[in-house]
Amino acid sequence: MTKSFSYYIMDIMTKKTSIIILILVSIAVHFAFFGRPNETVFDEVHFGKFVSGYYTHQYYFDIHPPGGKLIIAGFAKLFNFSPEYSFAEIGQSFPDNKYLSLRFLPTLAGMLLPIIIYLLALELGFSTLGAFGAGMLIALENSLLTQSRLILLDPFLLLFGFTSLLFYFKYRSAVQHWKLIRQPADVNWNLLLMALLGGMAMSIKWTGIAFLGLAGLIELIDIIKRSNYEFRNLSKQFVKLIIFFVIIPLTIYFSIFVIHFSLLTKSGGGDAFMTPEFQSGLQGSVYENNSDLEQLGLFGKFTELNVAMYTANKNLTATHPYSSQWYTWPFMVRPIYYWNQSSIDTPTQSKIYLIGNPLIWWASTVSILYLVLSSLYLKRSDWKFSILDTRYLILIGWLINYLPFIGIGRVMFLYHYLSALIFAILALAYLIDQHPKRKNIFTAVIILAGLAFLFFAPLSYGLPLEPGSLQNRLRLTSWQ
Repeated sequence: MTKSFSYYIMDIMTKKTSIIILILVSIAVHFAFFGRPNETVFDEVHFGKFVSGYYTHQYYFDIHPPGGKLIIAGFAKLFNFSPEYSFAEIGQSFPDNKYLSLRFLPTLAGMLLPIIIYLLALELGFSTLGAFGAGMLIALENSLLTQSRLILLDPFLLLFGFTSLLFYFKYRSAVQHWKLIRQPADVNWNLLLMALLGGMAMSIKWTGIAFLGLAGLIELIDIIKRSNYEFRNLSKQFVKLIIFFVIIPLTIYFSIFVIHFSLLTKSGGGDAFMTPEFQSGLQGSVYENNSDLEQLGLFGKFTELNVAMYTANKNLTATHPYSSQWYTWPFMVRPIYYWNQSSIDTPTQSKIYLIGNPLIWWASTVSILYLVLSSLYLKRSDWKFSILDTRYLILIGWLINYLPFIGIGRVMFLYHYLSALIFAILALAYLIDQHPKRKNIFTAVIILAGLAFLFFAPLSYGLPLEPGSLQNRLRLTSWQ
C-alpha cells in the first residue's frame, strides 16, 4: 500500500514537472522576439484587411469562415486598435505598436498547443515521458512556430481542433471508468466542450471538420458494435451523436456568421462576390434601396456566403511560386518564402520561411510510413483492428487530415499539412514510447531537435544572417 502510494506521488510529481518545463519552453520559444518584424508578412496582407473590416464595417469576402478574424478583431478592440494602415503589401512598415494586439492571440494559441498535445497524448495512453516528448517536439517544430507568430488562422484551427479531441478522449476515458449507460454529468460536459470547440475549429477553416470527423467515426463504430443493445438505448446513442456532432457544432458555426453579418453592414471590397439581393442590404451599395430586389434574411445570407466560399475555393486559379503539391508535404520539398529585409549598411539579410524542423518533420514521416507498412504486413492471425488502438487512431487521424487535399485542385501550400503533421509527430513519439530504451531515445531526439530548431530559428524569427549562413540553411535547391 505504501509503495503504491509513493509511486502515485512520484507519477503526479513527474507530470507536474513535465508540464511546467513544457510551459516554460513553449513560452520562451513563442514569445521570443515577439512582434518581429514590425512589417506586414505574407498573408497578413489579407487577414489584416479582413480584421480591419470589422472596424470600418465594410463588407469583405474570404474563402474561409470568419471565426479566426473575429477572434483577432475582438481581442484587438480591448487595446483600442484602429485600422490606420492598409496592409497593402508585404514589407509595409507598421507606424505604431498596435499591430501587436493582432499578433498576440495567434502566438498565444501556438504557445498553448504543445501543452494540449501533451495532455492529449496522456489520454491516448502515452507514458508521461512519451507525452512530454510529444509536447516538446511540437514546441520545437519551426513551421508551427512561424505560423503562430503572425496574423494567420492556423494557430486557432490547430488549438481548437486538438483541444476538441482532448475533451472527446477525456469523455471516452470517463465512460470507460464508470462503465455505466447513465453516466454522471461531467461525462457529458466533456462531450459538450468537444462539440463547442469542434464548432469553433470549423469556424476557422472548413478543414476543422476533420477533428469532429475522427471523433464521430469512433462514436459511430462504437454504436454499431453495440447494435445488439435494445432499440431504446441504441436510439439514445444516435440522438446523442446527432446533438453533439452535428447540431451543436453547426449552431456555433452559424452563430459566428450572425456576428459577422452584424458587423459588416456597409458596402466594401467583397460586394462583387455576392448577388444583387445580398448587396441590397449593405449601406452604400449600388443596389441599396432597390425596390425590385428582395433583401435576403439572415439564413439567406448565410447560405449564399457559404456557397460563394465553396465556389471561390473550387474555382481559384491563382498560382504562386512557393505553392506545392500534397504528395510533397510529408517530405518538406517546398517551404514558403514569407518575408525579406536587406540591410544597406551590412551584407546581412533577414528572411522568414515557413520551413519545418527537418529532424522532426522527416522522422515523423518515417514513423507514419512505419505504422502503415507494419499494419499492412502483420500476419492475418495477428491483425486485430480497433480504432481505439493508439497506433490506428493516430494513423486514421493523419489520413483524415491529409487525404482530403488530394481532391483539391486549387493552389496549395505546405501549411495545409500542419494538422496531419501533428498526428505524424504523435506517431513518432508513440513509437519511441514503445521502445524499452525510450528514455535514452527521447533524450537524444529532443536534444537533436533542439539543436536543429536553433539552427533554423533565424528563418522563423526573421533574424539577420550572413549570406553564407543563410545558404547553409537553404541547402536544398527546392528550399530557395
